[in-house]
Amino acid sequence: MLTYPIHIAGLTRHLPICKVADDLYIGALVIFGDVELTESCASALLEIAPEYDYMISPEAKSIPLIYEMAKQSGANRYLLARKTPKLYMRDVFESEVTSITTAKPQKLYLDIADAELMRGKRILIVDDVISTGESIRAVEELVKKAGGIVAGKVAILAEGNAQNRPDIKYLAPLPLFNADGTIKE
Repeated sequence: MLTYPIHIAGLTRHLPICKVADDLYIGALVIFGDVELTESCASALLEIAPEYDYMISPEAKSIPLIYEMAKQSGANRYLLARKTPKLYMRDVFESEVTSITTAKPQKLYLDIADAELMRGKRILIVDDVISTGESIRAVEELVKKAGGIVAGKVAILAEGNAQNRPDIKYLAPLPLFNADGTIKE
C-alpha cells in the first residue's frame, strides 16, 4: 500500500493513500486509536483556536479530537452534529452534506437542547480533515439555525484546495494524489 509521510503537531505519521475516484486519491488520516496524535493535535489546535464558548464537531471521526480538546481546555461539554437522530433527541433539525469520503448525500442533525446551549454563543467548529468543506458547511448551517455565532473553524489537516481557505485554521496541509501516489498538481 502506498503511504504519504506527514508531520503534524510534532509527530510523523504515514497516511495510507486511498482511492476516491479513478483520478483522485487521498491520504487517509484516522486518529481513532492513536492517542499520542490525538493529544498532540488537540493541544496544537487549542493554541490556534479563537475564543469560543462551545465546540462542535461532525460525527464520527472527529470525536476523539473534540473530546481531547474539551479535556485539555477544561471544558465540561462539547457538541456533536449527529449522523442520525437518536431517540433521546427532540425537536431535531438537519443539514445535508456530501463530502469527499461519502458516496451519497448524508444529513447531520442537532436537537433543541444543543441549540439552546448555542444560541448567542461563540461556537468553534472542529474537524479532523477539511477537503471540500462540505462537512464544515453543514455544521456551520446547523450552528446558524441554532442561533449560534461561528467563532472559527479548525482542523488537523486541510486537504487540496481547502489549504487556500482564509476561514479555516489547520495544523498541516495535505495534498491530493494520483493513482501512482504522486502529488496532484
